[in-house]
Amino acid sequence: MNRILIVDDDKDIVAALEIYLTTSGYEVISAGNGRDALAKLTQEGADLILMDVMMPQMDGIQATRRIREHSNVPILFLTAKSEDVDLINGLNVGADDYITKPFKPMEVLARVKSHLRRYTQLGGQHRSDSSVIEVGPIALDDTAKRVTVDGEQVNLTPLEYSILRLLMQHPGQVFPTAQIYEQVWNDPVLGSENTVAVHIRHLREKIEIDPAHPRYLKVVWGLGYKMEA
Repeated sequence: MNRILIVDDDKDIVAALEIYLTTSGYEVISAGNGRDALAKLTQEGADLILMDVMMPQMDGIQATRRIREHSNVPILFLTAKSEDVDLINGLNVGADDYITKPFKPMEVLARVKSHLRRYTQLGGQHRSDSSVIEVGPIALDDTAKRVTVDGEQVNLTPLEYSILRLLMQHPGQVFPTAQIYEQVWNDPVLGSENTVAVHIRHLREKIEIDPAHPRYLKVVWGLGYKMEA
């Protein structure tokens, strides 16, 4: 049974999420701020985190930054529409996705299921018959769920891995941002283009020698992104 950590200082939101998730077969634990979330994560572990942005003692952005020092567990922000700046900051420090308040139960469950599946696959519990894909010094082994650059393994989040795999499977092909989002997140894009841009930037920092002047993961202005063949 997958364990979900809900981090929010609004007890009504926590209670509602607990109902949605427990009735769908998930184990749920909760924390009221980022500091308590770090303790819960250390003591009990979690397979996915639903994280509010604005909280006392330690907010969601600070907590995410601390979690990313040692874990790639999926983190989904719970954010109001007025918190666009906080959302971008959260994605910059390592959050995987976001759910806008007020949220619908089916949306929450769909996002949770999608990210858990991706996280499990990258963790090695799923195996495929795909061979190793290579572009220049970058090698992606989809059986081992492992990426290396010049023989050195790089640590990718599940979303970064999925974006890289999509682009490496089609070298030279330009993928519009909306198409990347729809194929990797398995959701309609609905204005989430900035989310893709943030993850692309993180990817470049990990696989490019000079991320500011990428050799392989390139933008085609006005069209999208491609992996240079």
